[in-house]
Amino acid sequence: MSGLDAIPFSFSCFPRDYSDARAKFRAAAQAAGGKLATYANPNRGPHGEDLATDTAWFGPAGAARVLVTISATHGTEGFCGSGAQVDWLNADGPARLPAGVAALFVHAINPHGFAWIRRVTEEGVDLNRNHVDFSQKLPANPGYDELRDAFLPRALEDPVFEAAEAKIAAWRKAHGDKEFQIARSGGQYVHPEGIFFGGTGPTWSRRTIERIVADNELIARELIGVVDYHTGLGPYGYGEPICGHHPDTVMVNRAKRWYGESVTEPALGTSSSVPKVGLNEYGWERMVGDKVTFIALEYGTFSPERGRRAMREDHWLHAYGPRVDGRIDWNAPDTQRIKKTLRRQYYPDTDEWREMVLWRSRQILRQALAGLAGERL
Repeated sequence: MSGLDAIPFSFSCFPRDYSDARAKFRAAAQAAGGKLATYANPNRGPHGEDLATDTAWFGPAGAARVLVTISATHGTEGFCGSGAQVDWLNADGPARLPAGVAALFVHAINPHGFAWIRRVTEEGVDLNRNHVDFSQKLPANPGYDELRDAFLPRALEDPVFEAAEAKIAAWRKAHGDKEFQIARSGGQYVHPEGIFFGGTGPTWSRRTIERIVADNELIARELIGVVDYHTGLGPYGYGEPICGHHPDTVMVNRAKRWYGESVTEPALGTSSSVPKVGLNEYGWERMVGDKVTFIALEYGTFSPERGRRAMREDHWLHAYGPRVDGRIDWNAPDTQRIKKTLRRQYYPDTDEWREMVLWRSRQILRQALAGLAGERL
């Protein structure tokens, strides 16, 4: 081995919580000579802490080609993404940038979800369904409409809960597992308290990524590679490069050249993910055109069924759970139990899993940089 791959892993790059993640990222970025910028979120964390998205730029300011990494699109998944970003910085990744290539690291694009241990933003929106044109008719999801009360019952026990589970089982049997997953997670724009809600307008996080693109003049660049860190789907610990661009486009074909045969496509049924609307890559396509090559690096954790239950509990908590001064009671036993379960679902904090995350992250970033440097236009 040589270069970055030869540097031993240190799991200290992974954070205890959002504030620790932010401190680690900023320290690592400064030590690596990055140019830092901060986008303050107007809200506070559960302990009154400041919330913000931080960015760091490495390499020549006028670079024609740029690698972008993003953590915490789904807030609580930021434990993984932040750790992978800090690992690359601590392992002297910026010093190994190819000539003419820069790197822009976007840390905690959904800081509210990260701090409050939620997948969604402060608006209750799944950021990875928020990139639609809200001036047009919004996508419909009749399957979700039919199952909305079952996806989020008013109680998590006794007859109400049992009836919800029975309704889901019957619908799943009648329509099949793929249609069920599309109904559940494909995105919906009608039920704001529900899961996978895409919103009624651009969220703070979406507007912030648009500002970051503008502030760093990415539209004027020649080529952009984006790695968006996610967790929760696929085999335990495996990092799947999911390409949600439309099949057989220049963007998909470029991703296959860069990342090889492991690239998967939801539209073709080769991915652990089903087709979805409002994805981040669609926002990037609208902003910069087909010069972007976007992958979601999705790390497997536990079973989809376990994830379904953990996410439902968190949405139930924020819709119907205990309140103090209008907010959920952070210190209530139910709150702490539900948050612990959700955190564990999207961040299995064992050394075995963390090692798999870092190895694959280093490989993917090496492939992205090689692709950016070597791509002929």
